[in-house]
Amino acid sequence: MSDEFDLTLARHLDAAPDLVWRAWTDADLLRQWFTPAPVTVREAVIDPRPGGRFYTCMRLPDGTEIASEGCILSVEPERRLVFTDAMTEGWRPAPSPFMTAIITLAPDGQGTAYGARVLHADAPARDRHAEMGFERGWGAAADQLEAVARGLAS
Repeated sequence: MSDEFDLTLARHLDAAPDLVWRAWTDADLLRQWFTPAPVTVREAVIDPRPGGRFYTCMRLPDGTEIASEGCILSVEPERRLVFTDAMTEGWRPAPSPFMTAIITLAPDGQGTAYGARVLHADAPARDRHAEMGFERGWGAAADQLEAVARGLAS
């Protein structure tokens, strides 16, 4: 594996790690923030255990739906979540793998140091993800994640 094939996002979120974790691992909450508006998540399933399902179905403004089936690889509650689309639930190989995401959370004052590292098989896959708007899209989703997590504190 080479870091040169990765895309990363690092942010401070103004919400405690337990609330950010809850927003990541509760499907109803995940639907509220996972894609940058105006794209929405029509359906989400997350079974936060190794081998568990990670599924989202996004709806674009024109009505097009994009489903993504994946597998949870590693879970460290309130600290780390790793998932991939290279496998589906139960460790089954997927037909068209694209990425593996490593999400990290750490206490940071009253909030959370949030990290997303997205691994790709090669430079063309990384570049395709960057061209799809990784920085803007994942950044907007992180802002929405923060808002959802902050709302859980009230």
